[in-house]
Amino acid sequence: MSEDPSIPSSSSSQMSEDDDRSPPLDLIDGPIPSSKSRNCSGVSGSGVGTSVENTVPYPDQVLENVLENVLCFLTSRRDRSSASLVCKSWYRAEALTRSELFIGNCYAVSPRRATARFTRVRAVTIKGKPRFADFNLMPANWGAHLAPWVSSMAKAYPWLEKLCLKRMSVTDDDLALLAESFAGFKELVLVCCDGFGTSGLAVVVSKCRQLRVLDLTETEVMDDDVDWICCFPESQTFLESLMFDCVECHINFEALEKLVARSPSLKKLRLNRHVSIGQLYRLMVRAPQLTHLGTGSFNLSEGMAQGDQELDYVSAFAACKSLVCLSGFREILLDYIPAIYPVCSNLTSLNLSYANITAEQLKPVISQCHKLQSFWVLDSICDEGLKAVATTCKELRELRVFPVNAQEDAEGPVSEVGLEAISEGCRKLRSILYFCQRMTNAAVIAMSKNCSELVVFRLCIMGRRRPDHVTGEPMDEGFGAIVMNCKKLTRLAVSGLLTDRAFSYIGKYGKLVRTLSVAFAGDSDLGLKYVLEGCHKLQKLEIRDSPFGDTALCSGLHHYYNMRFLWMSSCSLTRQGCWAIARELPRLVVEVMKSNEGEEEGDNFDTLYMYRSLEGPRDDIPQFVEILRPGI
Repeated sequence: MSEDPSIPSSSSSQMSEDDDRSPPLDLIDGPIPSSKSRNCSGVSGSGVGTSVENTVPYPDQVLENVLENVLCFLTSRRDRSSASLVCKSWYRAEALTRSELFIGNCYAVSPRRATARFTRVRAVTIKGKPRFADFNLMPANWGAHLAPWVSSMAKAYPWLEKLCLKRMSVTDDDLALLAESFAGFKELVLVCCDGFGTSGLAVVVSKCRQLRVLDLTETEVMDDDVDWICCFPESQTFLESLMFDCVECHINFEALEKLVARSPSLKKLRLNRHVSIGQLYRLMVRAPQLTHLGTGSFNLSEGMAQGDQELDYVSAFAACKSLVCLSGFREILLDYIPAIYPVCSNLTSLNLSYANITAEQLKPVISQCHKLQSFWVLDSICDEGLKAVATTCKELRELRVFPVNAQEDAEGPVSEVGLEAISEGCRKLRSILYFCQRMTNAAVIAMSKNCSELVVFRLCIMGRRRPDHVTGEPMDEGFGAIVMNCKKLTRLAVSGLLTDRAFSYIGKYGKLVRTLSVAFAGDSDLGLKYVLEGCHKLQKLEIRDSPFGDTALCSGLHHYYNMRFLWMSSCSLTRQGCWAIARELPRLVVEVMKSNEGEEEGDNFDTLYMYRSLEGPRDDIPQFVEILRPGI
């Protein structure tokens, strides 16, 4: 389900925006910090007149072998990055024991440097374009090409097993090289990617014979008239997860049914909208072991036989006793909602973000979901539906409420009433994304007190600069309460009428905030100055349609090297201000873009995208991008 660009986008759990919270210290270029007091190659002795060398019981290599065995138990990327800075021995050992590599920006480091530093990697995650690319705020063909990465990995990691990509440009040739280069390849996860078609998928599924996971999420797949489903091996497969709900083209259902039947390990299956409820029934009968299911259309197909309308869908769901995650419902036929009742009591995740249902239609479902921890839904359920959620779902950790109509002047069916009900009934909530047309400070303050364990708070008040609709006051105090009372908050998106006071609260109390999204907010440069000077752990900052200019931009000179990126579009930035940053921080890549490709050069830039990089400016910039390079 797409989101408003003022709010951080949803994504798969493997590639959360806040997965990595540390600078890429593990890829530094230069001398490795060392300390005599923490030298890994010496052991202190107590004998008088005895040299250190005479007291060393083991040679350095033995100690490094021991260290490697210890570091194998260190799984956090941030902890591993810190460990690599202790001394040269730890630096070497950490690199040799790292099996998973995370690249938060494909232009932050070159494939050559990454593969040379880490030589035993089996799983790679790479992120490409900035998030605002999801909302047409970045021109097509900006970059983030997979080609150089897959080419380097093919040479360095022939044993690679897993590749996760987000917002990358992937071609059929890239997928062909991947399939041919990694003999034991097992997992391919593509989130918000584009550039390839069904022919590329066909090569992957035919040649990667140990494939366990093929997950396509919000990814554009071109229809090449290639039947990719039938290209899976005809023998029993290793498939554990197959997700293609975003693929818009028709599939060969007979081939899919046979594939499911010969995949005994299949646990996760998400179908596209071309799979009817009758076909879903046939798949469920063959795979009662499923734990995650995307239902496809959940509607009858055209020309469906009368007998298919009489299938026992209730029994099919009842037989899936391990089902804990349910999604899909892309063209839902409401008459079939009762079919899912048997699994509701066991669900921990329910995604109805494509199902335009009312509160009355939701209540029989949600009233049975006592174990629910994650719930995505459309605002068509109104405040009344959210009250029903609050009454039943006491274990809820994540809630996302999307708009049926995202127009600014639309009449929003959810409001502060629903938000306050959730805060009172779902006290264990950790993450919320809430679209609405009207809100009050009182409701947001109530949430900050009732759900003080919140880690993610994303409130999108649609319509520009809308105040508290009861008092007419700015929403400053509501967002201020969130950062004051929610001590674990790491991700925040703000909207509505906000003054510099709100940003002063964020700077003063949002000490753990790492991702901040701002849209249509702020009074002056002072607001952004508060944030950049106060939020010391800020990693990602996204701003659009706000009054911040050169003075605000320059107030973050002390912090930009510690951030992953800064995005500013439709603000008040000038060429002089952007050049000032480029001159002061030469190791920062400063990209600027005009709103139109043919626009004449002027004093203002429409978009600024800055990010740290060990490689300097990239060499694949399109014509509409200019990289500011001092001295050139």
